[in-house]
Amino acid sequence: MDIIKISLLGAGGVMLGFLLKGTKPEYACFITMGIGILILALAVGKLNYLFQAVGRIRESLPINSEYVAALMKMIGITYIGQFTSGICKDAGHQATGAQIELFCKLSIMVVSMPILLALLDTIEEFLV
Repeated sequence: MDIIKISLLGAGGVMLGFLLKGTKPEYACFITMGIGILILALAVGKLNYLFQAVGRIRESLPINSEYVAALMKMIGITYIGQFTSGICKDAGHQATGAQIELFCKLSIMVVSMPILLALLDTIEEFLV
């Protein structure tokens, strides 16, 4: 039922932003950012469950903890980048939002490189 609350909060924020955009456009941007931050704060509560589930997976399977840490970093980069890019685009700064997205994609590539190299080493062992 949390999704209904979040959806209503988001829709209400968008409607309030549209109403204020015609008369006070500077407040519309603050409303959008405030609603976004509030939704993000509510989503942080879900992270505890996610970390517990990943911890159980790591205990159950013989997975290197570096891979799990890299996966969590990639998820964090994705969510934070999407959130900030969306705020920039809503505020009318599409170029800045696109640059944030590009930086996040490059950051994910950098974080995932050790995993890719380990995968290539494993494939090389099978081929020899």
